Order: sequence, then C-alpha cells, then structure tokens
Amino acid sequence: MITFNNIHRIGHHIYENETYHHYHYPEMLARYDSNFLQFKKLPALEEFKEAYSYLHNFHLRKGQKHVKFYLPENEKPDNPLLNYLKDFKFEIGFQELYKIQPAEFPKADPPADIKLELISENNLRTFLLLHYEQDLEFGIDFADQKIDLNRTLFNDPAIEMVLAYWKGEPAGSVTLIHAEHTVEIDHLVVEDKFQRRGIGTQLQAFAMNRNTGKTIILVADGEDTARDMYRKQNYQFIGFKYEIQKID
Repeated sequence: MITFNNIHRIGHHIYENETYHHYHYPEMLARYDSNFLQFKKLPALEEFKEAYSYLHNFHLRKGQKHVKFYLPENEKPDNPLLNYLKDFKFEIGFQELYKIQPAEFPKADPPADIKLELISENNLRTFLLLHYEQDLEFGIDFADQKIDLNRTLFNDPAIEMVLAYWKGEPAGSVTLIHAEHTVEIDHLVVEDKFQRRGIGTQLQAFAMNRNTGKTIILVADGEDTARDMYRKQNYQFIGFKYEIQKID
C-alpha cells in the first residue's frame, strides 16, 4: 500500500516521543521541509502548544526563523486547534499524494522542439544554474545551499535528474527517486516562459517509459492548480497531509 511513508524525506531523525518525530537537517537550515516535527497522532491543543514551544526554542538556538509541523496522514485539525492556529497567524496548508501505473499515463508524441537529457557531469552545471535562478526567490543563502543539496542528490545512486530543453534552451527539469516498488516524481519544474508547451508532460512521460514495472508517485500542493492536471492525466488520489508553519 502506498502512503506518505513512501515519499523521500531529506532530513535526519534526531528525536521522538509519544507525540511526534523531530527531523533536523543542519546541512540546510533554511529548508523548511527538512526541519520539522511529524506528529504521530492528531495533537490536542495543549500537545500542540508543547510541541511548538519545543521546536521554536530548538530552532532559535540554531538560528532558524521558522517552525513547521505535519499532521498524521488523512487527519484534519479539530476546531480548538484550528482556531488557535488562525488566531496566532500560522500558515495552514495540505499536500495530496497521487499514484499512477505507467501504462495509464496518456500517450502523446513528443514535440520536435523538446529534448530531454539525463543529468551527468557534462550538463550538471546547466541543471544547477537553472535551479539556482529559481531558488533566488528565497534569497541568496538559500540558493547557495541548494546547490550543495542538488550535488548531494546527484551523487545518490537512487536518484536521477532529467533536464528538458526547448529549442536548445534549458526549460525545465524533474528529479526521479527510485525505491524497490516505486519511482517518485519530485521537483517537476518548467520555466514560466516555457509553460503550456508540453514540457511537463514529456518529463513525466520520461519517468513512465523508463519505469514500466513500478508505480509512479508524487506529492502535489493541495491548493495548486497542478493537482488538477495530475487528475486529468489519470493519477489516482491516495490521501492528504496537513502542514502547519510559522515564520518569525
């Protein structure tokens, strides 16, 4: 059975109690998705307050300016917790988990203007520059640290990175994370000026064509329009997970 436990997690498990797991990633303190608490059960309001105090103080000692929490899969915050989060200006969102068998992905002839390449030492610099320009939105420090993270991922034998070109110009990319029975599509991006040209579809088709015997999985932002595209492409909705964060 596919669950959020099948999703690749970047971060070190450093502590747990009966209420939550704590993940920390000193290699990239500004990456919120790697520095967080994962609740084992839906927390009562007082349990959440205790967890918030713990993580807030921990992150202050590390110079981090955020807190982030994930609720258990397919659990929604109850009204006391939800009202508290709204009163104290926490950001509340949710992720959705999808799966598809490669044979179910719609077939489409690739446009002649799109070319795809696996990342190697020969084109790694192009891939890193493409992501660096996107990551500058979150600050220079974040973008610089993300280069180191992408190099780490590039050297992981379970991970493939794919670069898409439109008429010879770098236009998008995707990261494929291989496990025994699944391949996860992660960080599928297409540059704004190359949107609606089939690049995202071809990056997904690349994953399908190379992994016909595995289940393809991905996580989508529950409030993003991309989730509608995945449903139209025959992905099957599996479940959701609420995320809560606050930035000082």
